[in-house]
Amino acid sequence: MKNDKQVLGPDDVRRATTRMAHEIIERNRGLDGVMLVGLQRGGVWLAEQLGAEIARIEHPVPVGSVDASLHRDDIGLRPVSPGSVSEIPDGIDGSVVVLVDDVLFTGRTVRAALDAIGEYGRPRAVQLAVMVDRGHRELPIRPDFVGKNLPTSLDEDVRVTIDGVAISGTGMSGGSS
Repeated sequence: MKNDKQVLGPDDVRRATTRMAHEIIERNRGLDGVMLVGLQRGGVWLAEQLGAEIARIEHPVPVGSVDASLHRDDIGLRPVSPGSVSEIPDGIDGSVVVLVDDVLFTGRTVRAALDAIGEYGRPRAVQLAVMVDRGHRELPIRPDFVGKNLPTSLDEDVRVTIDGVAISGTGMSGGSS
């Protein structure tokens, strides 16, 4: 889109990922029982990047993914396209699950992911890591680890990739987490 505004570049995303990896290790006083679970689609690449960085810093942790599309509370309001597979690491009971997503917006996708995770067991704790927190929460959900707080208007679209973060003023609200 022509109206894209680059907010973070690839180096910024890498630095934020490194910082968040350190914060996850610090907050959990190590990595015992910690696993990363990326939300399909946007959070999977970030969970993999965080996992690689955590392995570089200390040691590998299990990394998986969850598709929360069938757990959303707005199924009748917008099309649902499940097609992603959930791959939850073994041993979720009693573990610390760090849910990972690219953008936190309303909080509805995170709520759905919590329901989806519950089908696999009962973690000791669930933490949330996001690259961008754009505000506009509709549910009482707050991230534990944030790459960038980025206040936006409702009509802006936020796209996050390993190559950076861009905002577009055209189109519908994006980043519907």
